[in-house]
Amino acid sequence: MGEIDLLSGNEALGEGAIRAGCRFFYGYPITPQGELFEYMAHRLPEVGGIFLQSESEIAAISMVYGTAAAGKRVMTASSGPGISLMQEGVSHLAAAQLPCLIVNVMRAGPGLGRVRPSQADYLQATRGGGHGDYRTIVLAPSSVQEMADLAFEAFTLADKYRNPVMILCDGMLGQMMEPVALADPIDSNQLPPKSWAVTGAKGRVRNLVLAAPYTDDELIALNVELKSKYESIEAQEARWESQFLDDAELVVVAFGTSARISEDAVLRARKEGLKIGLIRPITLWPFPRQAFNAPQKKTRAYLVVEMNTGQMLQDVLLAKPGDIPAYHFGLGGGWVPSTQDVYRKLVELYERKSTL
Repeated sequence: MGEIDLLSGNEALGEGAIRAGCRFFYGYPITPQGELFEYMAHRLPEVGGIFLQSESEIAAISMVYGTAAAGKRVMTASSGPGISLMQEGVSHLAAAQLPCLIVNVMRAGPGLGRVRPSQADYLQATRGGGHGDYRTIVLAPSSVQEMADLAFEAFTLADKYRNPVMILCDGMLGQMMEPVALADPIDSNQLPPKSWAVTGAKGRVRNLVLAAPYTDDELIALNVELKSKYESIEAQEARWESQFLDDAELVVVAFGTSARISEDAVLRARKEGLKIGLIRPITLWPFPRQAFNAPQKKTRAYLVVEMNTGQMLQDVLLAKPGDIPAYHFGLGGGWVPSTQDVYRKLVELYERKSTL
């Protein structure tokens, strides 16, 4: 690792992307990702990159498509309303199998909503959001350090699978400041060449990048190919962290900022003798179902903590053992739980012995 700096989450993500070889950023300003937008505006020219404020989010994602087709590491960032506008372009990127990074610093909704932090874009991110059978890999940092680290990882995964990758975080994580150990930058000119990229024929057979094949049979074949790729991603790339599962009678499942808050509550409960564990998904898609496969003979219930009305709960219900109940603790609209809020809910559930 390189130097240690004090950065906001948005700044750390931007610096991590630059050190990972990203030299192109297109976007349209919206809070609460403004610091990332501004950071890229002044940093990219310093490293020979290009920052462009587009006329809209639709234009931004289209510019990402063009640069990705040329084989360059490229990214965009927005918040919920802007990501909604980009969804057709994201579907096109997935169909053309173009690697890129899309960042959603979530705000409260639905609709225009408020600038308050939220985790209400979980389903939008993990279920595709646009049209057709496609998936985006979705990463969920829970610290400023991870904002930088997962930017590196996002580009690695995007190139490995030729697929869009999304980093999903909330406005609180984007704007809080913490010390960050920054990775040494890579030389963007030394990245492996992409044989499929549209870079000019240069004496070889020309490449052609299509958002959709020309015939019905070819489109069906593409969907078969994509399905196989997504199955490979699900099998190989699910990531999570867990704590105290060996003796846990109650297991908390949370991501991002909610996981930070929940971890504090779990640690407090453990000190008081409550046998409570924690699962923190790092990949939201693929969802880490494997985390629920390990024998947990003492687990009698799961509690899903998230800053929405129950979105990740759907994935937990699919992943958990069928006979163990799962409860939800969360609200939409910009609600952020305190450690005390989560702790009280843990104690309430833990003491309901007859229902666990």
